[in-house]
Order: sequence, then structure tokens, then C-alpha cells
Amino acid sequence: MTSFAVVITSYNYRDFVGAAIDSALAQTRAAAQIIVVDDGSTDGSPDYLREHYGSDARVTLLCGENGGQLVAFQRGVAEARADVICFLDADDRWEPDYLARIGEVYDSRRDIDFVFSDMQLFGDEERWMGYANRSLDLGFTVISTYALMHWYGAPTSALSMRALWARRTLELPADLSSNWRLSADNCLVYGASVLGAHKYYLRTGAVHYRIHGNNGWWGKQTAANQYLNRFRSRCLIEIYAKSIGLDVRCVESAKHEFRTKPDPTWREAKRYAKVAQLRRGSWLGNLERAASILWPVFKTRQQAPKELRDMD
Repeated sequence: MTSFAVVITSYNYRDFVGAAIDSALAQTRAAAQIIVVDDGSTDGSPDYLREHYGSDARVTLLCGENGGQLVAFQRGVAEARADVICFLDADDRWEPDYLARIGEVYDSRRDIDFVFSDMQLFGDEERWMGYANRSLDLGFTVISTYALMHWYGAPTSALSMRALWARRTLELPADLSSNWRLSADNCLVYGASVLGAHKYYLRTGAVHYRIHGNNGWWGKQTAANQYLNRFRSRCLIEIYAKSIGLDVRCVESAKHEFRTKPDPTWREAKRYAKVAQLRRGSWLGNLERAASILWPVFKTRQQAPKELRDMD
């Protein structure tokens, strides 16, 4: 049976971190390790953690100097000794069946490397947020990520991956840590895609993502911040790509990557049709390749019940 390590990273979240840890401890399928990384908090978090969890053998506390989220991820993952590593932000929490739900995928599908979930927002904002309206085997996502920077993932608390992949995604140059003091889940999501992880999206309804203060980033992005985030992400993708010898010629294989997805959505088909048209060659040849991606999915959609077509 698949074993799990939970890495909880925290910076000045004394008021929230206990609820996150308790939700990890309350799982119906117990984690082998719960690793809490305090990233140099100045709000009394280290003392709080030592007082409440210092004698709990199930919890490993790593309290150190502030290095940012990427460094905290690296410290936590280095301590993990389990098959799969799950990430949880200190201001979020899980329903008790979260590990059991994703565990069913990892147990039955040894080919799956990376599972991410939908989320229930709570606090200052309450709504559902997810990648799609149904669970999806996303196959391989290297080319779509490299060519279009498409995000096959979720915020930190809904991410999990086999330990080998977590370590591979976090093997980054030390001087990159200053770029990813925040939003280091980009490293997990983009890195796993570009390096070749097989991804799966599982709707669980079990991840609760707290909205408070300035952490609702999607509604507070300025044009400058959007540009800088996209620029840094492009540079990050290129670092991973260079490490495996990947370049723009990969678009030649877009159709083949698309075929690794057993039941793609119409949106995914349109995405890969767009990638196919980026290849060097005649516009007519590229159009034919795009059509060869779209047509089978279109036929399948036409044969499906209307409610299923609407989900895509």
C-alpha cells in the first residue's frame, strides 16, 4: 500500500497552522510522516509548534531561518521517507478522507506520478475551484506546458506526487530561491509536467483553501505582477527543459502526446490543436494535424449525453 508524507510549510501563520496539522493527523488513512517546516516565523509560531506538537511522534518539526517557500519545500521533501509526498499550506486544511481518496489512485495506478485535486474556498470568499468538472487522466503534459505554459495543477494544498518526482522538481539552482519565495507551487506543477510526470486530476471536494488578507491572488494581480509572474514562469520552464534537452522542436510530437490522454475534454483537444499549428511546415499540413486531433474528440462528444458534453 502506498505510504504518504505530508509537508506543511508555514510562515507567520500561528493562528492557522494548528488546524492544518490537525487535519493531517485526522486522516482516515494515516500518513507515515507529517513534516512541518516553519520558515523563520516571527509571530511565535515556533514556540506554539513545540508546545503543541513537539512531543507528538507523528509530527516532525523543522524550525529554521527564513528562506522562502521554495527553500521550505526543499527542506520538507529532504526529510520525507514515503512513496508519495503531499503538500499542505499552513492556512488550509483537508477533510478526513483526502489521503484515502488520492490513495486509491496511487494504489491502483502505478503509472500515475502526480495527482491534484479541486478545492473548496472558505473565509473571505466561498466557492468551488477546480481544474475541470470531472476527474481526468491527463496523460503526459510536457509539450502543452512547454509550448503554451498551460498549468496542469492546483495551489499547494491540492498537490501530491510520488517522492521521486517531488525531488526532481525541486533540484533547482540555489540562486533561484529568491525568485520563488512565494508561489513556489509553480516549481512543483511546471517542473513535474516538463520533466515528464503522468498527471491525474481527481475531484475530491476534500481540500479547503482559506481566503484571507492578500492571499486571494487571482483577484489582486496588477498588470506588472502578471507580467513578472509569467516571465519568471517562462524562465523556470526553460530551466527544466534545458535539463532534459527539450526545445521548441517538441511541438512536432504534440499529436502523440495528446494520444496519451484516454478521455480528453474538448478544451484539451483545442489546446493541442493550437500546439500542432506551431510546428514548422506548411499551414495546410499544420491544419491537417490540428484537425486530426479535434475530429475524434468532436465525434465522441456528439455521441455522449448532453450533460456530459456540457461538462467539457
